[in-house]
Amino acid sequence: MSNVSKTNVSNLAPLANSFKLEPALITITNLRLRTYIGFNEEELSKQQDVVINAEIRYQATQACEADSEDLALNYKVITKAMIAHVEQGHFRLLEKLCADLLTLAMDEPRVINASIAVDKPHALRFADSVSVTLSGSRDAE
Repeated sequence: MSNVSKTNVSNLAPLANSFKLEPALITITNLRLRTYIGFNEEELSKQQDVVINAEIRYQATQACEADSEDLALNYKVITKAMIAHVEQGHFRLLEKLCADLLTLAMDEPRVINASIAVDKPHALRFADSVSVTLSGSRDAE
């Protein structure tokens, strides 16, 4: 019988004593929303689909050790802010929309770094989509 099967949860060592925990990666995949995006006449008057993918990193050691949602990064709050911003906004450029979403993610002080990709499906003939990706980081404390 392996050691893993003999170990119960109460016998596990605290994370800090056994190895260095790297920052947690929260991934938001294919968040599909509609917004006004573009600068052509039709784009200014008709909402279009956008697809958002986000990677957000934060140090989750305390949340892992305490198993407490109060110590975890609340990705639902960040996602709701992104949804409201996209659905209520008018954007000329994917770059602007992407930068705004990155700012919303980085506004949470515990976020160490984030990367946001915004796809605009069918923006080019013969292409599935066009996307812009922006990333930002701050020094870990």
